[in-house]
Amino acid sequence: MVVSQAVAFAPEQTLTLIAFVLAGCLGGCLSGLTPGIHANTIAFLLAGIAPELPGPPVCVAAAVLATGVVHTFLDIAPALALGVPDPSMAATALPGHRLVLAGRGKEALLLSALGSASAVVVAAVLAVPLTGVVRSVLPLFESNRQPVFLLIILALLATESIPVGTIGGLFSVVGSGVLGLLVLELDPAGIVPVGGVLMPLFAGLFGAPVLLESLGGHGYGSQQQAAIELSPRAVGGFGVIGSLCGAVVGYVPGVSSAIAATLALVTVPSRYGSRGFIVTTSGVNTSNCIFALVALVALGEPRTGVVVALTRTNAPIELSLFAWTIGIGAAFGFVAVVTIGPAYLDLIGSIEQTPLTVVVLFVLCLITFVLTGGVGVGIFLLSTIIGLVPGRFHVKRAHLMGVLLVPLLING
Repeated sequence: MVVSQAVAFAPEQTLTLIAFVLAGCLGGCLSGLTPGIHANTIAFLLAGIAPELPGPPVCVAAAVLATGVVHTFLDIAPALALGVPDPSMAATALPGHRLVLAGRGKEALLLSALGSASAVVVAAVLAVPLTGVVRSVLPLFESNRQPVFLLIILALLATESIPVGTIGGLFSVVGSGVLGLLVLELDPAGIVPVGGVLMPLFAGLFGAPVLLESLGGHGYGSQQQAAIELSPRAVGGFGVIGSLCGAVVGYVPGVSSAIAATLALVTVPSRYGSRGFIVTTSGVNTSNCIFALVALVALGEPRTGVVVALTRTNAPIELSLFAWTIGIGAAFGFVAVVTIGPAYLDLIGSIEQTPLTVVVLFVLCLITFVLTGGVGVGIFLLSTIIGLVPGRFHVKRAHLMGVLLVPLLING
């Protein structure tokens, strides 16, 4: 891996770089706003066609990074409007959806934007010192992985206040955990083989059940103007917590952003409810993208799909250039989520619920087939059945994160 900290471009090359970064930002908008599409999909497509693109590899790498950053800002919109989350936002899908049903969707969008923006600031300040800390404690975590994952599962179950809720949570954890043990090692490939097994898993566990449960409903009404009901101190605090949990993904092998979001979820006091969840998990989502790049430089290991795609462009790691790319992507994403996001909510809310639900379910099945083939569709259908369990017991959908936690607990 080649790391460089000095970048000099002629005007024509600079314009080419800017064009690639903006193209990556638009790709992040596309993936973020489309239910079922992950940033990895766009990133791997860009990496795959990199040799055919009219620009140096470092420009393609910048586009890949911009896609990942912007996606982390925009993927809150489908989770709020449709209940169809990106895997990293799965833990907050239902709490956020509740805010939309209460007419507070625009506040939820702004809270998410602030959580993601705080992650960028925290990453800029703590990247270097945190790398040193992680290097010293990583061996301790590696030797105690299973107790840590067991504690996360128990903490999730403890968030249920009544025995029936605990039983429902346990059913959800076990059912999703068995599903994870059966399918996580599969590598389903479709017409465009860049989906991966997590796409149908999470679309089924967290997206389709919400859509099915909304059939025959009346959707949600108009959304009030954004007026944040959390104090600035609380927003900042939850943003820092989310950022630190997201950093874990960048440094610790085998821990995904979805796991980090679940870890962050159990740290949010219940009195802060959905708002605290949204800020925290948004911070996880964005800081994960940034710290994964830091870990690539510090440890030489790509931990996330976007960073893997970046390395496949065969570009040198230009730290200053990528820092600017992250800054541009974050600014673009923040503006996009607070401008496009409300219009997205209004558009979805204006459509009759039942036809919309049927169309979105069809689109999810189609995307699943295109990206993961018939095997992926089978996984999607099976995970949808298991994803209906929390609704029957009226418990948190976060228990379905057992799909990742149980295999990690059993396999170490």
